[in-house]
Amino acid sequence: MLMVRLQRIGKRGQAHFRIIVTEHTSRPKGEFLELLGTYNPHQKQFQAKKDRIEYWISKGAQVSPTVNNLMVNYKVWNKPKMQSWKPKRKAQTDSPKTESAPAPSV
Repeated sequence: MLMVRLQRIGKRGQAHFRIIVTEHTSRPKGEFLELLGTYNPHQKQFQAKKDRIEYWISKGAQVSPTVNNLMVNYKVWNKPKMQSWKPKRKAQTDSPKTESAPAPSV
């Protein structure tokens, strides 16, 4: 399955991203089929080829939630946002918590 997702480039502390089409099983830093745009989070610059992204979607490619939300934020298209991360679950303990009894007042 093809995926439209971000590929990180740039030095440490100076992240810059490419929007690429790649196989979903391949590494994000590996080879890609087509470069569809760029995103610079430090300067808040987002450039995307909407027609090429829609072409790949018509061929069956899926858009990652992060790319979808960036395109919604920068008003490239009017689709609903997706949840791009899951909050961590708190660990459930089986044993009851021991509570200290209040000290008796004299």
